[in-house]
Amino acid sequence: MGSGRRPRGPARAGWFVRGIRRPSSGRRSDARPASRRGAGYGDGRPRPRLTPPRAAALLGLLVAIGALYGVAATPAFTLARIEAPALRWTTHEAIVGAVATSDGANLFRLEMAPIERRLRDLPGIADAAVSVSLPDTLVIQVHERGAILAWAVGDARFLVDRSGVLFAVADATAIAGAHLPSVVDARAASAGLGIGSIVDPIDLDAATRLGSLVPEDVGSTATSLVVSVTDATGFVLGTRPGSWTAVFGLYTPSLRTPAMIPGQVRLLRSLIAGREGRVARVILADEKSGTFVPRVTPAP
Repeated sequence: MGSGRRPRGPARAGWFVRGIRRPSSGRRSDARPASRRGAGYGDGRPRPRLTPPRAAALLGLLVAIGALYGVAATPAFTLARIEAPALRWTTHEAIVGAVATSDGANLFRLEMAPIERRLRDLPGIADAAVSVSLPDTLVIQVHERGAILAWAVGDARFLVDRSGVLFAVADATAIAGAHLPSVVDARAASAGLGIGSIVDPIDLDAATRLGSLVPEDVGSTATSLVVSVTDATGFVLGTRPGSWTAVFGLYTPSLRTPAMIPGQVRLLRSLIAGREGRVARVILADEKSGTFVPRVTPAP
């Protein structure tokens, strides 16, 4: 062995280990200066810089906020007019009262949802939407309930919609002009009915079927028909001018439903055919069973 050869194996471990150079104990040449180490948040993340684009965006945001505040504070967009459609059963005064916002209010500060809720609370309004028309107008869009019947209780005549809601009071002239059938309700419990009350669905079904009848449907020569309901006899159909009455009775959800009314109408027609002037009262037990009481005539 020559003395000039480098030792192999473990003898060289102090200098090289599998091709990895032993780290130097000196300072690394790429270390950052101490004066720049504090330019972050302390956890290694760099501190954001206010670049020109960021500065422009921030300035634009501040300008927009200022403009919005100016619009909300300026008197140029104050409420001066309420635009609402003309309704049949609900007055313009009721609509304005439900808005409950005085002239001079800033349109940009108004909340539409509470106004819409107050409009829907009106008995005659089924739905409502409110919007702003600059510079000074509040636009009201409403869907009014449609009347299908007039429900008379005592001296009051209520209008009824398809869901059975009593939503308005009308006089006889308005009811006749709208060609609405009427039901006279003389039941004791009905004395408590008022605006906002709901007619029982069975009663509404029966009243709608009977109220839609015309004299020709039952073979009568009367001018018109009238429907009433009492505690004692239930629904009764009469004529105007008065001649005969037909007792249709009370109806229930299951045993005696209003679905039998078309059969009762056919039976009524057959009972008064050719003898209308001599019939005083017809009693219709169901669509197949019925009888009539003849009119009393003076003795010869």
